[in-house]
Amino acid sequence: MHIVITRPKEDSLYLIENLIKSGHVVTHLPVIKIEKLATKKINLLNYQAIIFTSSNAIRFMNIEKFNSKIKCFCVGKATESSAKQVGFINTHTSEGTVDSLVELIIRNLDNKSGRLLYLSSEFISKDLDKDLVNAGYIVDRISNYTSIPVEEIDKKTLSFFEKKPPDVIFIYSSKSAKNLFNLINKYSLLNVVTQSNLMCISEKVLSVLKQIKWKKVFVFNPGEEEYLLKKIR
Repeated sequence: MHIVITRPKEDSLYLIENLIKSGHVVTHLPVIKIEKLATKKINLLNYQAIIFTSSNAIRFMNIEKFNSKIKCFCVGKATESSAKQVGFINTHTSEGTVDSLVELIIRNLDNKSGRLLYLSSEFISKDLDKDLVNAGYIVDRISNYTSIPVEEIDKKTLSFFEKKPPDVIFIYSSKSAKNLFNLINKYSLLNVVTQSNLMCISEKVLSVLKQIKWKKVFVFNPGEEEYLLKKIR
């Protein structure tokens, strides 16, 4: 199958490698660009745990005092791998949604033991920090990166889409969905993508793209991508 991954490179390398090993043709078409945001220096000794929902938050950490043994909670193997690469050794990962990560944190942490640090994008699709606060935790959310739209698709990719329309397109955020919609209209790709199955990370993300007539639409959890592909063969 021809599969399009729209996530930034840092969050999709693990998946892309697995898909290629499985014999799929993969086009990496990031529809947003990631940029660092300025933050104050962070002392990890002030926290009992740190939370990541993206490798980008790890890449842009501004740490004054590092603590390799701090409990580190991640969504997905790719994010956990990035955390280990920078030195975190006490990692815990949830392969599902942000909701499942919240459940994992609640099961493993006493809400009276200290503050939690959540490093995130400026734009998030799920208020993980608010869910934890509602569960009795004290959470500092710091946004250390943001996303901006990608406004161009290169001619080589456009030509390939015309010759081999995508069988599957994966979308991971509402902002990505909005920009994909804009790119589809800009490059007159409606006839191409109507032959594609759309995979969205949530109903909220799917709602952005419902005006397009897709072959089929699916809602998935991170880590389920390869499993879902078997359903559409």
